Parts: sequence; structure tokens; C-alpha cells
Amino acid sequence: MTTITATRRAGFDGLLRSEWTKLRTVRSTTWSLAAMAAISVGLMSFIAWVVMRQWNTFSPDDQALMAAEPLQIIIDQPVFISQLIVAVLGVMTVSAEYTTGMIRSTLQAQPRRLQVLAAKVVVFAVLMFVVGQLLSFAAFFAGRWIMSDHIPVDLDTPGVARSVFGAGLFLTVLGLFSLAFGAIVRHTAGAITGVLGLILIVSNLTVLLPGSWGAHVHAWMPTNAGQLIFKPTLPPDPLLTQWQGLGVFAGWTVLLLAVAAYLFKTRDA
Repeated sequence: MTTITATRRAGFDGLLRSEWTKLRTVRSTTWSLAAMAAISVGLMSFIAWVVMRQWNTFSPDDQALMAAEPLQIIIDQPVFISQLIVAVLGVMTVSAEYTTGMIRSTLQAQPRRLQVLAAKVVVFAVLMFVVGQLLSFAAFFAGRWIMSDHIPVDLDTPGVARSVFGAGLFLTVLGLFSLAFGAIVRHTAGAITGVLGLILIVSNLTVLLPGSWGAHVHAWMPTNAGQLIFKPTLPPDPLLTQWQGLGVFAGWTVLLLAVAAYLFKTRDA
């Protein structure tokens, strides 16, 4: 007599636990989050402290400029560096499994590929949102305390609370944008090169395009649009508002995730 043993497939909650275990036990995740904390809070605090120590050496015009834009130090600079770490971590969330061949074991345990990808997206999005918000607000309160003698800044100031909260949102969307890149390319070095090239080179080069259409292309580039969310104020007659900019970035991310889902389902592991 032949005995047939049925193997129970893990449900979506099991997939979430599995993806969380994989993400938190990988050393690159721990080191990346530690680096983000060191940059967002540690490096920012050191820069703010140095600037405040030299406050009296600045001209009145420079002092007025810094007083008008305190989030340039507290939020803008940390996010500019932290985004590189988030991009790498997002790519590796998917590409590392292809590099090690572990993706085949994952798909054997759960053949429903879209559920696997969805679990990765949910776990990584929650992690980036929580970490992004914690670091954004920690950076704000640390910077406010260091600069309080010369530059008063508070969450009640128009645009400040949205900028601090928006910095965490931007990093979350960027993480998912990079995760999609990793799922599409499936090669860690290639995907990281593509994401960083887009963030650091392509997005900035579009400002050189001539005419009004060039301005629109520049404004609608993914990270150019997304970064508006942590800007307290905008220049006159902007092409996008802060929330519209985040919406554009989210739209690009959803599009990439849709492509990633299609390829994840149809390609061989």
C-alpha cells in the first residue's frame, strides 16, 4: 500500500514571518540600518554642532539663510546620504536570493510566486516606514536641540511636521522602488548600478534638457518628484506640489512593481 503524505503550504502569514526572518537575520540589513542611524542622527548632529560652534564667524546673510532653511541640515543632507543605503538594501532584499540560489528553495516551499513577492514588499515596506519615521523624528529633535541657541525650529512651524514625516515616507517609497529594480534585474551589482545611476546621474542630468519640456521631464523624474515631500517650501509656480511629487514617485514605484510581478511570475528562477 502506498502512503501519500500531504505537505501543507504556508499561508500568507507564514510567508510574512519567513520573509521577516530572512530580512532580519541577514548581516547586510543590520549594518545598513546601523549606517542609516549613524548618518541620520550621528553625522547630522556632528555637522549641526560644528556649524553652531562657528555661528559667529558667518556673515549676517549666511546666518539668515541658514535660519530660513534649518531642515537643510536636519533633514535634507541626512536623507541625501541615507537614500543610497536604502537603495542598496532594497535591491538586495530580492537580488541576494537569486545570487545565492535560495530563491529556488523559497519557490519550492511556496509556488504561488505573487504571494512571495507580495510578502517581500509588505515586510520591507513596514520595516522602512518604521525605521524611516524613527530616524527622521530622532534627527529632527536632535538637530533642534543642538541649534536651539541660534535657530529656533519647531514642529508647529508651517511645513516642518510634513517635511519630517515626509522624509520617512520618501525612504519607504525609495526602498520599494529599489526592491522592484532588484526583482527585475535579479543581479545585485547591475540593479544597484541602475538605481544609483538613476538617482545620482540621470535625474540630475535632466535639468540640462532645453525648454519647458525639459523642466517637466526633470520634475517628473522619480526621485526628483519624491524629494519634494520633505521640502518645507517650494519656489514660485512649482510644477508639482509636495504631495503631488510623492504621488508621482509612488506611481513610478507601482509601475516598476507591476513589471517586477509579471517577470517574477513568468521567468524561471
